[in-house]
This record gives sequence, C-alpha cells and structure tokens, in this order.
Amino acid sequence: MAKRKLPVSRWHNGTTPVEDLAPNEQLAHQIVTEFGDLTPSVVRIMDAELSEDDRNVALNAFRDSLGTIGDPNRDPRVAISNAVGAGVSSD
Repeated sequence: MAKRKLPVSRWHNGTTPVEDLAPNEQLAHQIVTEFGDLTPSVVRIMDAELSEDDRNVALNAFRDSLGTIGDPNRDPRVAISNAVGAGVSSD
C-alpha cells in the first residue's frame, strides 16, 4: 500500500530554521517533531480558515489534549471549532 504524501510547508519540511518560524509555525513544528503520526491533524489545523489567535488556541488545545484520554480536542475538527472566536481579546 502506498503512503499518502503530506504537503510540504515551511514549518514541516525542516529547511527553515525553527527560530525563523512564526509562533504558530513553531508550535506546529514542535507537535509534528514529537508526534510525527499526527502530522495530518496538525496540517488540518494549520490549513483551517482561522485567525492567527484562533489557530494558536486550536493548536494549544490539540497539543494539550494529547495527554488526556477522552479529550474531545484530540480531534482537530473539534479543536478548530472550539477555537473559532476564542482567540479574540476583549480590549
């Protein structure tokens, strides 16, 4: 069975130094470096139509869910849905 090719991105391909990545890209890179099998889930969050603040909320919720059995944010679709509007500050 052929493996599906994953999209190449700045944060995933390893050619861009981590310190040159934006904060959300650094977080995405950190997750896929530690858990390579979760790359498709991280790609889904990174490609979602979210503000950068909401993307950060989704990435953090997804990452934090990895250590909690039954956390619904382990599904990237749930993390994305829960993040919409959550990163908006009330300033």
